[in-house]
Amino acid sequence: MSLNRLLSATCIASFSAVSAFADVSPNILLVIADDMGVDASPCHAEGNRLAKMPTLESLCQSGMVFEDAYAAPLCSPTRAMIMTGKYGFRTGVTGAVSPNDQNGLFQNQATIFDVLGRDTDYRSAVIGKWHLSSERNDLDHPESLGVDYFYGPLSGGVPDYFSWTAVEQGKRVKVSDYATSDLSDKAIDWIADQSSPWFLWLAYNAPHTPFHAPPETLHSFGDLSGEKRDIRQNPERYYFAALEAMDAELGRVLDSIEIEERENTVVVFIGDNGTPGQLSRGSSLQGRTKGSLYEGGTNVPLVVAGPDVLRGRSSELVAATDLFSTALSIAGVSASTSDSYDISGTLFDEEKTGREFVFTEISGGSKGGSKSGWAIRDARYKLIQHDGVAAEFFDLQADPNEQINLLKTTPSFALPIAKRLTNAKPI
Repeated sequence: MSLNRLLSATCIASFSAVSAFADVSPNILLVIADDMGVDASPCHAEGNRLAKMPTLESLCQSGMVFEDAYAAPLCSPTRAMIMTGKYGFRTGVTGAVSPNDQNGLFQNQATIFDVLGRDTDYRSAVIGKWHLSSERNDLDHPESLGVDYFYGPLSGGVPDYFSWTAVEQGKRVKVSDYATSDLSDKAIDWIADQSSPWFLWLAYNAPHTPFHAPPETLHSFGDLSGEKRDIRQNPERYYFAALEAMDAELGRVLDSIEIEERENTVVVFIGDNGTPGQLSRGSSLQGRTKGSLYEGGTNVPLVVAGPDVLRGRSSELVAATDLFSTALSIAGVSASTSDSYDISGTLFDEEKTGREFVFTEISGGSKGGSKSGWAIRDARYKLIQHDGVAAEFFDLQADPNEQINLLKTTPSFALPIAKRLTNAKPI
């Protein structure tokens, strides 16, 4: 890490190497799926048509599945939340980062990579989608935020899964291999090269658009034509095929790790936002999917498995920001921000974090036409405030599809609770 990065991280946050896991030093593999809401997860099934994902299902069976995990409605804010442990309004990343809009993650933010590089002997890498730089030519952006090694697309996606451009350590590389497989290859090679504890941020582009036909050996949908007309008519088949391909390749990554090392590796799997509207199911209703503050845009799959992680399901509220403190705690560093709760107690000791509320937000102007606003929920109730319109208030226990706005139907009941939620907003 550069001296400027070191000084920046030191000034912004103070951390100490104090943790129950300090002597164990488990490896940490963070896997991020792109555009995968709970309705697309076999562990959080809300529909009856699901992709076959045996690798993810195995992680769910052996680890902890979180029912109420929340991300931002779009990918860039979620990634910034995990990386810094802060909500988007603190970092400036509240929407999808666009070139030359100056809305990327700036170097004055202390990241998880800064802390690992300063306070531990962990080696770190980001392999896969970045989407945090607002400059097309800022090829060193990952390194400037403390990453030891970066390989992957710098922008929000690839134009073609079989022909795309990666950035590797500040240099562009033309790639003709299937993106999901290529990223897995890089992950396998990087892990094999490590001789000290490691933290790998493996960010697949899948199942994000463009919908496509993955190699037949990686999915169960047979001979998909890949023709544009067929994709338009049957987007779900192609989306599921991409999910299955990602799952198969993640399985290959895990299988490549030596048994002893695998037994000392904590795997965290999360979706970065909800499922796209053209193919979401279950509670993700039309207009209430990726890019929205409704459950279909923000409730994402989160699974953690690894040494000593308890098996089961948790209804504890979790925010994407919490992965910052949790990963650092597992790495032996006591770390916190005002927005990040360490959930390692839930993972290892059945101790709750005490998080009462989950907050998320979005700024408009994205390609998906997202509305600006924010949302906050507690264990039962949720308040959504879009800019310039009346607020909405839902009882998620009685109305998980968010169909009945109680501020309209029963305002005398809803107003006091909505006020309490408003007062709990971190802004």
